[in-house]
Order: sequence, then C-alpha cells, then structure tokens
Amino acid sequence: MAGTSRHDREMAVNAKQKLSTCDDPVERLRLQCLARGSSGIKGLGRTFKIMDDDNSRTLDMKEFMKGLNDYGVLIEREEAMKLFQQFDRDGSGLIDFDEFLITLRPSMSNARKEVIMQAFRKLDKTGDGVITIDDLKGVYNAKYHPKYQNGEWTEEQVFRKFLDSFDSPYDKDGKVTQEEFMNYYAGVSASIDTDVYFIVMMRNAWKLN
Repeated sequence: MAGTSRHDREMAVNAKQKLSTCDDPVERLRLQCLARGSSGIKGLGRTFKIMDDDNSRTLDMKEFMKGLNDYGVLIEREEAMKLFQQFDRDGSGLIDFDEFLITLRPSMSNARKEVIMQAFRKLDKTGDGVITIDDLKGVYNAKYHPKYQNGEWTEEQVFRKFLDSFDSPYDKDGKVTQEEFMNYYAGVSASIDTDVYFIVMMRNAWKLN
C-alpha cells in the first residue's frame, strides 16, 4: 500500500523544484523530506525517536540540530534555529516532537483522513488505539501492490515491506499507533493528486465497504 515508485519519483522531482523558490522554514523542511519519497517525514520522526533517550517525547535545540544533521537535512544553522523557535511556542527551550511531526505532515482533505481512519478502525479490533502486527495479517491485501502485480515481489515480500514501513528497526514493538498510521499514509497521500484515486486505492487494499 506504499506509494508507487512512479508517484514517489514525481513527488521527489516536484519537491526539489519547489525548494528552489520556497522561503518558509517549515515548508522547506517538509519539501526536503518529501524529496525522499512517501516515507521521508516518517524517517525524520524515527531519527528523532532514536535520540529521545529518556522517552520524554521532547527535543532540545541541540538534539533537534543533531537529528536534522543525522538525517542529512541540508539547513543553515540560523534557519534551523528559526524553525525550532516556531515550534517552541511556550519558550521552554523544548519542542514536542509529536506536534512537530503533525505540523510537518502534508495537509490532507477530510475525505482522505476519514478513509485512513476507516482502515485503522478495521484493524484495531480491540479499539484501544493501537494495532498489532497479528491484526494486520488477516486484513492487509498484498495483491493490489504494484510490485506484486508486475511480478517483482512475492506476497510475502510485500507483506514484510509493509510491516517495515510501520516498525522502526530500532524499536520493533510490533504495535502501530493511530499517529504512525496517519503519518505513513500522509506520505503516500502527498504522492497522489486526486482524492478519488487515493480513496479507491485505500478501499481496495483494506477491503473497506
């Protein structure tokens, strides 16, 4: 259910073109992430998560700068400081990185958000806001994946790749939160122009009514 490679390539090219004319620090960081494809923003989130040793879900300026650097984001120190200050709304010297990632996420129409949440609710059998990998097994349909359709991957490979999208290699807890699910599909969504196509793709992959 990841964005197809063609969509990803188009999105990366568009993001790089927009970067040359964009001045807003938040939008510039968003574009740098999208230039890496559907999972670019999620990858930055993973980098920050690894650095959050005390599980405080916050970052100070030093951690923020190191995270951007570790992820290979090209940004001037002054621009990074402006970016940090934009998110440090209470002036505490810390930013909440969940809030940071939500702001960085490309905007989506309510129709797209609703179909993503329908898929999440279908998987979240216990209704506790978290889905486990076992929940995915009976529901995820790999046969709609373009790489399965063109014979490049087996069903098992599609399934593995899909699970890898959610689970950090450094934090394999086998659980997917609503936020992780939404972040993943925000990246996919950014590569697809029309709501209709995105919704049909989601309904097919998750067998939604």
